[in-house]
Amino acid sequence: MNAPLSPLADKAAKCVALLKEAYPEALCSLTEKEPFRLLVAVRLAAQCTDARVNLVTPALFARYPTPDAMARAEQGDVEELIRSCGFFRTKAADLIALSQQLCQRHNGKVPATMEELTSLSGVGRKTANLILGDIFGQPAVVTDTHLIRITNLLGLVNTKNPERVERELRALLDPAESNNFCHRCVLHGRAVCVARRPKCGACTLREVCDFGREA
Repeated sequence: MNAPLSPLADKAAKCVALLKEAYPEALCSLTEKEPFRLLVAVRLAAQCTDARVNLVTPALFARYPTPDAMARAEQGDVEELIRSCGFFRTKAADLIALSQQLCQRHNGKVPATMEELTSLSGVGRKTANLILGDIFGQPAVVTDTHLIRITNLLGLVNTKNPERVERELRALLDPAESNNFCHRCVLHGRAVCVARRPKCGACTLREVCDFGREA
């Protein structure tokens, strides 16, 4: 017999169920699905919208479709293709370096562990978690700004530190639900729980939200 959930874990389970009903398809809004291409797209999405990245990646991958091709690219050429994503010089350098590392260390394949992913240039825990969850089906907590904001408003966490948010949510969420919960929080953050102007009256989570009940 399973032990009863703690009050906070029970609340987290209710949030999972409510968001699942509101957003049945928990989809990442980046259109790239192949491992290397999704890794590149997630790196480009830092301080940039997913919509902008989706406009940029077709031309980028037409020119550099594989880690081997990207590893041999001239940085200036990559910069021109990704310029509209912002921080394009740093991102171009990271894309070339991580492609070289994939070829040198992993035979051109995207690795499937947190340690190996975060050893790649420009890849932090947020990016690694998305790859582990979406590509390899592992339990993941992607600490997007929407997730951090919403879980603080709900009262599931009380910190803005991404690693603490990840650790605390891992302790609360069903591992089988954690990755999709993160995607649904992003969808909810864009549609309803908008930063600085949340639409609490229309929110499916209001009954379990600390902020929403007071709004």
